[in-house]
Amino acid sequence: MSYGWLIAKGKDHEAIEVLKKVRTSVDKIRTEVSNIKDTLKVKHDGFGLFRANANFRKVVFLGIVLQLVQQLTGINIVMYFCPKIMEMAGFGSHNAQMWATIVIGITNVLSTFIAIALVDRWGRRPILITGFAIMAAAMLTIAACISLHTDNGGALAYVTVGAVMIFIVGFAASAGPLIWVLCSEIQPLKGRDFGITCSTASNWISNAIITTVFPIVLGAIGNTATFVMLGVFNFAFIFFTMMYVPETKGISLEGIEKNLMEGKKLRNLGDAS
Repeated sequence: MSYGWLIAKGKDHEAIEVLKKVRTSVDKIRTEVSNIKDTLKVKHDGFGLFRANANFRKVVFLGIVLQLVQQLTGINIVMYFCPKIMEMAGFGSHNAQMWATIVIGITNVLSTFIAIALVDRWGRRPILITGFAIMAAAMLTIAACISLHTDNGGALAYVTVGAVMIFIVGFAASAGPLIWVLCSEIQPLKGRDFGITCSTASNWISNAIITTVFPIVLGAIGNTATFVMLGVFNFAFIFFTMMYVPETKGISLEGIEKNLMEGKKLRNLGDAS
């Protein structure tokens, strides 16, 4: 149960008991409770804040770009066009393509638990960087297998399935859940509704555009070059994460908001005050 919700309902004692499980200092707990009470008094006016405050505009645009990044990893291309990818790799049988798709879907669901287990141990940035590196290597492996495959399948077809599964693990353990987490954490309370609306819209709009354009790109530059391009995108996202994405592990939402409104750089929003 959220301690913020408990405070909003006037259950301060219960909220403090929850906070004792995740905070080590009594003084920090008292300060956090006080900060939460202050933020609960704030009236929501996201669009007004967006127009008036340049710092808020920065995190709105960061949320939009993060969701675009999530789509440009190639996740929905893999999920929507998995049978087509299996065909490119050399699986001629429709049944084989379908079974490969089912296995990949199950892998996607199970791998999400990796992020749940590690997010508060490793932190957001290390997991994202590791995930992008895994996805980049997997995409380049898929590209190599597609370029070398024969029509009758064989070992390369199974290597392709393995690479797709590794890609799915990399995504589901990192960018899949963590970008949604970050998009909510970086938004200040007064503008959280507006900021999350913008980032969510970015996700679905970019999803629609990318999956529509994908077959056109395949026809224009070829199968291998398309997956090489996706691999390069994932490598680029490593540097994007290092430059712009904050580490929010262990800092309260109120602390992130304070850093934002003080004008700190995006990558420093998670710094302790």
